[in-house]
Amino acid sequence: MGGDAPSLWLADRSELVLTPGKAHRLYRLESGLVRLYTLDDAGLGVTLRFVKRGGVFGEEALTGRPRRYFAEAMAPSVIEVLDPASMGDAELRALVTTLAAALDDVGMAMHRTATKQLAPRIAALILELADSDLATRDSDGLPVVRITHHQIAMAAGSVRETATKAIGDLARLGAIYVGYRKVTVRDERLLREAAGDD
Repeated sequence: MGGDAPSLWLADRSELVLTPGKAHRLYRLESGLVRLYTLDDAGLGVTLRFVKRGGVFGEEALTGRPRRYFAEAMAPSVIEVLDPASMGDAELRALVTTLAAALDDVGMAMHRTATKQLAPRIAALILELADSDLATRDSDGLPVVRITHHQIAMAAGSVRETATKAIGDLARLGAIYVGYRKVTVRDERLLREAAGDD
């Protein structure tokens, strides 16, 4: 992907778009959803953050430091590849704002992981993903998130068996409906109460 002009990368669902190593480019998500994750000592993927439409990742290209995470397309994604050296002042200012918001999201996720039980973490995760390109609407207009219990567990910092129990608790509460590889938000108010975010 050479040249000065931005180029577009079309990534399929579950495609690995970045791996750890040298970083030379920035990436802006035009559509889709990208999960940034690292591996723990046991080799399990630990989600760092989700990048939604309009979000930027690959910021280590600005520092010259190596990338230490993987990036996976969670849905079919269109990614704009940017050369930081060719960005103007206005673009860089907009980039700083976007990255500051991403840093705030990471801080909130870390706070949630450190202080909340699993069910509130999963409730907050479902709310976040319900407002992303991973979600569609059913015939009643309710958000439907296309995600597996395993993916929810990884994103919430747990294992599938434990996450499945917490998902079941949220379903019994009436906040969500669980189907095959999908979760429907039945009652957003109940789900927000379960998430317990201030």
